[in-house]
Parts: sequence; C-alpha cells; structure tokens
Amino acid sequence: MRAMIISQYGENASFEPREVEDPTLSNGQVLVKISASSINTVDTMIKNMGKDLPFAPATPAILGMDFAGTIVEIGADVTDFSVGDEVYGCAGGLGDLQGTLAEYISADSKLIARKPKNLSMKEAASLPLVGITAYEGLIRANVKSGQKVLVHGGTGGVGHVAVQLAKHFGADVYATVSSEKQMEIVKGFGAEPINYKTEQVEDYVNKHTNGLGFDVVFDSVGGENMLKSFEAAALNGQVATTVSLCELDLTAMHFKGLSLHVVFMLIPMLHDFKREQHGEILRNLTKIAEAGDLSPLLDENQFSLENVGEAYARLESRNAIGKVVVEN
Repeated sequence: MRAMIISQYGENASFEPREVEDPTLSNGQVLVKISASSINTVDTMIKNMGKDLPFAPATPAILGMDFAGTIVEIGADVTDFSVGDEVYGCAGGLGDLQGTLAEYISADSKLIARKPKNLSMKEAASLPLVGITAYEGLIRANVKSGQKVLVHGGTGGVGHVAVQLAKHFGADVYATVSSEKQMEIVKGFGAEPINYKTEQVEDYVNKHTNGLGFDVVFDSVGGENMLKSFEAAALNGQVATTVSLCELDLTAMHFKGLSLHVVFMLIPMLHDFKREQHGEILRNLTKIAEAGDLSPLLDENQFSLENVGEAYARLESRNAIGKVVVEN
C-alpha cells in the first residue's frame, strides 16, 4: 500500500511516499481503507520531538491517529462490524500502532464506531481525538444542564467540540477567542464569545456570572492559562484541562476548593486500557452529530496524502481555524 513515511524526527523531519506491506489483521481488528485523516497537535509534537516522547513510534514510521474510512476485512472475534461499514476512530500513530497516513489501517475494533451518517468522511476524520477529549473532560467535570461553562480556546480543535457538547448537555456556554471571525464562529455554536485580548478574567467573570465564577471551566489551552481557569472558576468548581505539562502554583485552586481533571486520551491506546470506552464515546458522538448538535469546524485549506507535510506546517503555523484534514 501507499504510505507517507517519516525517517527521522526533529527540525529536519519530512514525509516521503513509499510502498509498504499491507497491514495484517489480528484478533479483534478490522482492516479499514482510509478516506481521510486529521492532524492533531500531538502528531506535530511527535514529528518534532520524537524520542523525547515515550510514545513516539520507532522510525521509519507511519504517523497519524485519526481516520475515517470503510471496512474491507474483518478479523476473528469481531461481531459488531461488517465489511462495507463506514467507520471512524483514533487508533494508530503511537508506539507499535501503525498510523493513518496510509491507504489502510488494521484498527482495534474497540477503538472505532460507525461514522455519523450526516457527516462526510473528511468531517468524521476530524472528530475522534478531539471529540473523545472534549467528551471525557466534560463528563469527568460532571457538566449539568443549567450550569455556566467556560471553554478556553473556543475555536480550537478540542475547544470547538467542547463548546458544542456543553451546549448539548444543556449548559450556558461561554468561550474565549481572539478575533472577530472566531467570535462569529462561537456565536454560530450558540455560545457567548469572550475576547481574551480585550477582557480580563475578573471583568468577564463579573459580567457573565455576577462575580460567582463558572461552574465548569474546560481549558484546552493549558499551561500558564490554567491560572486563569482557576481564577474564573466558581467556589468548589470543576476545571478540566488537556495540557498540564507544567509547574503551577495551586494556591488559588486550594482556597477555592476546585477539582482538576487532566484528560490524556491516549491512555487506552498506549496501555491497552479500557479501549472499549473510546468506542462507546464515539458511538455517543455519532448520535449527537446525527441529532444536529455537533458540526466539525474544518480549516479552509485542502490537503492530500502526498502533501501531508504542508498540512503539518499549517497546523504548526497556528493560523488554522478548526481541524486540518488530509484526504486520501
């Protein structure tokens, strides 16, 4: 099969097309012909940092985690899927798991679900990693109808899904953005945009919560921004984050009695730990999308498998709005 191979990590890393052996099926796996694959921040981290990350594949490697495609073969012990099913999932590109920048992938059937019927392959491919992350963070933060939820990074990959899911769960949703275009996107999701460049945390907490703070803060920016999340959260509030590779003063969190939920959605793939939970979340996301409550935000640029290097550069430029997707 055709695949894009990376032979070294770091600043000189590049992708080159190569013919490689078709993947073989093990028990519990399905062979999927890939139609599209999306690029996530963790993918760019692997390309740039390589063996500094314990989960980077050995080179030469096929990277890529998210995909949407059609099942062409079923392995032993698979009873929930059939040949011809259109599916999506996040199932490769880590450790010894072959990635998705290729024509085919043998995927653990626990990590996939049937794609939403109302979404294209390209749209579906954009969802698995960010969708699972957003869903897990909100559920762990115990989001409820009527709560006030703040999402940091409201038009980012994870953020734009968290905004829509929080709305689906019945919350009043607010999201930080940095431009007029992003503000309009957030409004389109039915949420209230907050320009973090012109509004201080204290100001928007007073404006939108009468100074009480938000019940749930979903921080898809992380790092030092978590201090803003602690400041914005209500007493005994919930904070979920996707980026906590940092050292922070937790004093504010202590005196407000906050609960912090760190979401690292790669754990089931890395450790073969409760992988079926990812399949279950994807099935729930399919229902939410088919109900009209979840619409992927895609970057306006088009990329094919052959120019995947440009797709990585687009995401790394921080100019992308929404998910960057590669089509086979």
